[in-house]
Amino acid sequence: MSVEADTGRLKSEADEPGWEVDPDGEWGVAVIATVGRQLRLRREAVGMRAGEFGKAVGYGEDLVYKIEGGKRIPRQEYLDKADEVLGAGGLIAATWADVQKVRYPKKVRALGEMEAKAAEMQLYDPLNIHGLLQTPEYARGLLLMRRPAYTEDEVERFISARVARKAVFERDPAPELSFVLEEWTLRRPLGGRAALRGQLEHLLAAGQLRNVELQVMPMDREEHAGVDGGIEVLKFDDGSAVGRSPAVANGRPVTEPKQLRILELRYGIIRAQALTPRESTAFIEQLLGET
Repeated sequence: MSVEADTGRLKSEADEPGWEVDPDGEWGVAVIATVGRQLRLRREAVGMRAGEFGKAVGYGEDLVYKIEGGKRIPRQEYLDKADEVLGAGGLIAATWADVQKVRYPKKVRALGEMEAKAAEMQLYDPLNIHGLLQTPEYARGLLLMRRPAYTEDEVERFISARVARKAVFERDPAPELSFVLEEWTLRRPLGGRAALRGQLEHLLAAGQLRNVELQVMPMDREEHAGVDGGIEVLKFDDGSAVGRSPAVANGRPVTEPKQLRILELRYGIIRAQALTPRESTAFIEQLLGET
């Protein structure tokens, strides 16, 4: 993280919301504490004070102390810059691989496990076709668009992970799945026209499953309740539920009834504004004919 251009102001804690350490994730707490300790020891080994080091990496002294004390999660840019300033030869930068595994709270990391247990899912992604519906070819095209670019090994791992999540469609009893798809995501030919055709054909096949409902949100809608970002609501056999949205609790999973009601209300309005499942099937068939 660099010093802000023109102003020269160092980044403070207020500039990086959402990078707090989750106190409930014991493994994550230990990882972040270990990385912070390594940063402090290396800084002291080269004789740099925290304030001097902070100026070099573009952070305020207070935030440097919090990162070194394991109370704040360092961004990848911070670790890369620290590695350069301290002459660590890549050892500090390499800790991002560990930090990345615990970057999100414990509940977020367990989301894949929750999908495998959910009896009902309500899913809306405003940016892409939802991962559970992506074909490997479409997923590859999407992943190759990311910048900074993923390595080929990373792309293959991500594709394998998404394919593994599709086991949810094969469960018995099958969960009830509701998806709302944005029209523009069905038109953008990520990975090429052939990949898009295969993706549209896959959506039509998925929409024929008795436990799956697909709805398309047309681009010409003048009212849209999904402008605050995606929504995921998972419900379980025991009556409990968990939800997630960038607009609620900074994207962290929530289980409180009040917050879940907000997510379900928004999702219900989005569904009402979208095409019906029958209309959506016809619309996807039309797009397939045009592709």
